[in-house]
Amino acid sequence: MEALTLDWLAIFIVTGVLAGLVDSIAGGGGLITLPVLLWSGVPPVAALGTNKLQGSVGTLTATLNFLRKGHLDGARLWLPVGCAFIGSLAGSWMVQWLAADFLRRLLPLLLLGFALFFLFSPRLSDNDARARLGLPVFSLSVGIAVGFYDGFFGPGTGMFFVMACVLLLGMRASRATGMTKAMNFSSNLAALLGFALAGQVVWPVGLAMGMGQSAGAWLGSHLVMRNGVGIVRPALVVVAVAMALSLLFR
Repeated sequence: MEALTLDWLAIFIVTGVLAGLVDSIAGGGGLITLPVLLWSGVPPVAALGTNKLQGSVGTLTATLNFLRKGHLDGARLWLPVGCAFIGSLAGSWMVQWLAADFLRRLLPLLLLGFALFFLFSPRLSDNDARARLGLPVFSLSVGIAVGFYDGFFGPGTGMFFVMACVLLLGMRASRATGMTKAMNFSSNLAALLGFALAGQVVWPVGLAMGMGQSAGAWLGSHLVMRNGVGIVRPALVVVAVAMALSLLFR
C-alpha cells in the first residue's frame, strides 16, 4: 500500500477488534484478517507476515489477561512456550523448501473432526481432569510439533493447542484457552521474526490491526474466564466448521 489513509486505518482497527475477539475464544482470527489484508492490496507473502504481527499483539494481550486473573501458572509456561517457539522457527524455515499442498488438502478434514470432538467430547468442561502426559513430555512433543505446523502453514493452530491441552493435560476450558494463547503467542512471534528478517511485514498496517486485536483479545479472554465451556464449546465448533468450509471453497 502506498499510503495508510484514515478510511483504511479504521477498517484495519475494526478488523483487528473482531479478529481478536474470535481468536481469544476459539482461534481462527486469520479467517477475518487475511482476506482484509489481501483486499487492501498487501501482497500475499507480506499479508502472512503482517498477519503474524497483529496476531502476536492479540495473543500477548490475552495471555497477560489470563495470567493476571490466575488462570495460568507463569512458572510452568517457559517450557511449553519455548518449545512452541523453537518448533515455529523450524517450520518457518522448512516451508521455504517444501510445498504445503498436502496440509492444505488435509486440514479441512481435520477441522471437521475437531468440530465433532468439541461438540460431543465430555472432557471439554469447566473442571480439570486427569492429565495423560506430564508437562515436559507435552512441551517437547505437542509444543514443538504444533509450533512447527504454525510456522510451516498456520490455520487452525489454536484448535490443535486447545484439543491437546484438553485431551493430554486434562485442562478445563478456560485454562486450556489460556495455555493455548501463551503457546500461540510464542509460535506467532517466531514466525513473525522469520517474516520480518525477510522484509515481509507491513508494519503500519500490522500495528493498526494490532491495536484492534489488543482490545478484542482483552474482551474475548474476559468472556472465556467468565463463561467457561458455555462460550468456548460453541465458538470452537463454529470456527472449526467455518475454517473447513473456507479452505474447501478456496
